[in-house]
Amino acid sequence: MKFVRLVLLFILVVFVLPVLLSGALWWIGDNPRSWREANWSSSGVLPRASEVTDAVVYVMAARTGGIKGAISEHSWLVLKDPGESEYERWDVVGWGNPLRRNGYDADARWYSNTPYILAEAHGEDAERLIPKLRAAIDQYRFSKHGDYRIFPGPNSNTFVASVLRDVPELPVMLSPVAVGRDYPADGELASFDRDRSELRASLFGYAGIVIGPEAGLEINFLGLVAGINPGDLSIKIPAFGTFSLT
Repeated sequence: MKFVRLVLLFILVVFVLPVLLSGALWWIGDNPRSWREANWSSSGVLPRASEVTDAVVYVMAARTGGIKGAISEHSWLVLKDPGESEYERWDVVGWGNPLRRNGYDADARWYSNTPYILAEAHGEDAERLIPKLRAAIDQYRFSKHGDYRIFPGPNSNTFVASVLRDVPELPVMLSPVAVGRDYPADGELASFDRDRSELRASLFGYAGIVIGPEAGLEINFLGLVAGINPGDLSIKIPAFGTFSLT
């Protein structure tokens, strides 16, 4: 019984309290309550595609809408071949056919929230990555109508995380507030990624653990991520994200 109480206390302190605090802050903040009220226009975060001659790759994210925004982000991919005058945006949404190409401007606000660039590649590096990213997008298992599930996945963050894991040459991990990123899209409940030296275990996306040099030690519970990374001296707080200790 003592062990059970300690586990419940751990869940309360590490997961529940940050979510309640973030939810309260989100509720009193100036956030649109529905998609109809939200601003979906270009944010201007990216340069105009017509002014960029080289190939580029961006991994982008923004807080999502409604009460979900208190705990989660939405992420997507942006690609551009050299010489092209338009960006190519790929993301997954929760209505219709989930996998969308150019459903929104490349740097569009998401539920009025300004996006940020999580990772990027330019020039020859981007040219090498783009075919591999497109192949991973084409092979994504959950791209048909009815495949999307907001929780525990597969959702928008599952899609981007799955593509990134298939392309280890782009060494980036989605934010800990990207709920759904740890859903096992490949169907494997335990795996070891040799390219990233990363061990993953997941109970169908409801709970799991990630250990590796990039992730540090992460515990995910109901899509929420808590962890610590001794490599860069940072901690990960559910609903809030990563904070440096230096």
